[in-house]
Amino acid sequence: MMSFTHAPIQYFIRYIFQLQIKTYVKIAAVAETTGIYFMLKNIFPALLTTWLLSACITSPTGRSQFVFMPDDQINQMGLQAFDTLKQEKTVSNSAQYNQIANCITGAITRETGGNWEVVVFEDKSPNAFALPGNKIGIHSGMLTLVDNQDQLAAVIGHEIGHVLAKHTNERASQEMAVNGGLAIIQVLSAPQSALGQTAFGLLGVGAQYGILMPYSRVQESEADMIGVDLMAKAGFDPRQSVNLWLKMEQASQGQQPIEFMSTHPSHATRIQSLEQHMPQAITLFQQAQAMGKQPHCS
Repeated sequence: MMSFTHAPIQYFIRYIFQLQIKTYVKIAAVAETTGIYFMLKNIFPALLTTWLLSACITSPTGRSQFVFMPDDQINQMGLQAFDTLKQEKTVSNSAQYNQIANCITGAITRETGGNWEVVVFEDKSPNAFALPGNKIGIHSGMLTLVDNQDQLAAVIGHEIGHVLAKHTNERASQEMAVNGGLAIIQVLSAPQSALGQTAFGLLGVGAQYGILMPYSRVQESEADMIGVDLMAKAGFDPRQSVNLWLKMEQASQGQQPIEFMSTHPSHATRIQSLEQHMPQAITLFQQAQAMGKQPHCS
């Protein structure tokens, strides 16, 4: 499978300056004949700076991000991809699985707001994902792996964290900046095509079609922190997030590559970061319990 390497920021800056030069050439061709060349020459850099600043946002954890694709377009990508997955994958009709998934998702998303849809897919691999547009997919293999509702809440909270932190928009913005544009929405209806695989990869579900474009280590760690706080606020025990990754480590059966050969943190690094963050999460959990938030989903 392919792995995705995030484009360094210097490539983004290089693209912007290339865009600036090309635009100067086009403007100059007209402006020289109208006598306003020098005025535009002074204005354009200011406009470019304004555009760059507007593309710089702050994630829920305080990290700076370059995100310049419209949220509506990113959400449309997520909705279309989710529809395609529901058409091509087998949706579980297990009442137990669907009740647990909806109960946990409902408890967590009451903390985030918005209308979310969760679907359980019949797939033995322990996996889950969340897409822009508030769509969540959980494999039946994940439900059989976890020991309790709190561990599944850690999974769902983590995936929702990716959406709240706009990680798909961040990845798609980098792809647009480096490659000069990609008609992503148009190719989502053809997931087997090369461009279709790229589009699904950017959304984080490319493994369904044989292409792996995992989130960066920074994004994965950020989703961990957001997710563990969300589950704690909803009344789920955040300490079970550590147990989840211990189980994931066992399930990998030593097949995971070492950390620096992967774009994901190693399980050990992930667990260490969660343990460092745990005092804050436990405080949120205790506050939630005191407020009567004690979900019983399984």
